[in-house]
Amino acid sequence: MSGDDRQSEEDRQKELAREHKERQAKRAAAQTVKARRNTFIGAAVAVVVVAGGIFAATTLVDNEPDEASAQASPSASASTPATPETPTPTRTGPVTCTYKRDKSVPNKFVGLPPKKPNLKLKKMTIELNRGNVVVDLMTNEAPCAVNSLNFLSRKKFYNDMKCHRLVTPEVSGVHMLQCGDPLAKADGKNPTDGQGTAGYVYGDENIEIPVGKGVVFMTQPGDSAGQNNSQFAISLSNENMQIGAGYSVVGIVSEGMEMLEGLATSPKDLIVNEADITGDGGTTAPRKPVIIKRITFS
Repeated sequence: MSGDDRQSEEDRQKELAREHKERQAKRAAAQTVKARRNTFIGAAVAVVVVAGGIFAATTLVDNEPDEASAQASPSASASTPATPETPTPTRTGPVTCTYKRDKSVPNKFVGLPPKKPNLKLKKMTIELNRGNVVVDLMTNEAPCAVNSLNFLSRKKFYNDMKCHRLVTPEVSGVHMLQCGDPLAKADGKNPTDGQGTAGYVYGDENIEIPVGKGVVFMTQPGDSAGQNNSQFAISLSNENMQIGAGYSVVGIVSEGMEMLEGLATSPKDLIVNEADITGDGGTTAPRKPVIIKRITFS
């Protein structure tokens, strides 16, 4: 083989290697976009935020031990939910909420909430088949989210509803219980679990608070804004701090946190759905069903 032929072969190999690298990069980018299109917070979101390293646990005031100490004694604060700083209310006049009908996803429509919220609501009690959860509400900071939840509860929308998603850091990179899909089977197999809503959407509120332990927040697609609906989640550990802020926070769990933490103590307590992790549809569900009996407000 002549020198020119050898040079030509080397150039061809370099070109093939470059094209292979470009194809790998495109596949990785496509996978990231696909994962972020999921209708719930998935592991892809957690991984992206962790890599950025831009959110710190100091934004909460629960005086949790540092990471090393937490790993050495994981039960030191097992039943104490995080207590984020409550922003100073800035609303000075009447509050008007806007809810927009949305037929683009599977839904169970029971009407639109009233435009004027009740700002006197202080607590939300979620009665589960596994025990009760009491949430101290941030009504002044998230009036339209609280108004929506209250409206749906009065319509008995949440009655006898299965919570469709329960994940742990070992399985999905985040730790939470998610509820509010009226069509979910919560069997770990149904590919449309996590897509159902009440048939309307509304804007974001109170989004400055990172998702620490005990934080109750509205969920929406990872690449969307202003798409809050009937689905909400309860953060079960401070490992979710990696998600950062950006989700409408409605309150903090004040009672029932220990019960919630005990819903899944190992992957054996879950029906693991691999599509939950990749963003291909469906959710990882609790092996022992978690069912909302009803939700009340006071």
